[in-house]
Amino acid sequence: MWERVTAMLRAAEGPVSRFPPTVLYNENWMLRLVLDWLVERRMSSLIQVTPNSTWYSEALLPSAFLPRWRGDTLGESYTHADGVVGQFEIGGSGKGDLVLSPEATQLSVIEGKMFSRLSKGVKNARYFDQAARNAACVAEVLRARQLKPQGMEALSFCVVAPEAQIAKGVFEDLVTKESIERKVRARVAEYEGEKDAWFEDWFLPTLAEMKLALVGWEALLAEVAADDATVGGQLADFYQSCVRFNSPPTRAVVDSS
Repeated sequence: MWERVTAMLRAAEGPVSRFPPTVLYNENWMLRLVLDWLVERRMSSLIQVTPNSTWYSEALLPSAFLPRWRGDTLGESYTHADGVVGQFEIGGSGKGDLVLSPEATQLSVIEGKMFSRLSKGVKNARYFDQAARNAACVAEVLRARQLKPQGMEALSFCVVAPEAQIAKGVFEDLVTKESIERKVRARVAEYEGEKDAWFEDWFLPTLAEMKLALVGWEALLAEVAADDATVGGQLADFYQSCVRFNSPPTRAVVDSS
């Protein structure tokens, strides 16, 4: 069976593909491949990896704003993290959910993008964008384990995207501490005092310690290539396929003459 799976994946961009090539060539698989190398080698200058860290893709991060009751008009669901690096367990209290280890020193959440933007909000808070939501979840993960952010060696939220997208300023207005604090503060205010202690005791100290970063795929791949030219070349080829299959279509130019 594994041979058939491998054969189908290899054929993903060929003439006999049985599914869209974006099932394989996408930001999620690109990030998994990079994190697999990064955590094993522990030598990137762009994404920190502390001793004994591991990684996981599609972890569920708990929110401080989970529904308080059925039909809560303020509530939101767990957040799916494209990638997480640190010391943690998965499935501690539910399938896919992340719980920090008692001795954790790192919690880094990484969002992978190709040509899409960060999501603008959740159903019950349209302004609560993906950067603010992830930062709030990092604070809640720490609170759940009662680990003070000041004692962590590495806390971060990072967006990895094509350098051309970063240069366009697609993310920079959102991935700032000012933007994140303003939106989390507004979210907390909706609870009329119920979340004030969490905001003061956990969120603000976490944000103060958190590193925010925008990292280009190309820069990460250059680090891989500098360490291992063969793997670097393979990842570069995979990345080019991701770019090719995920690039937005070029609008046709209509001659009105």
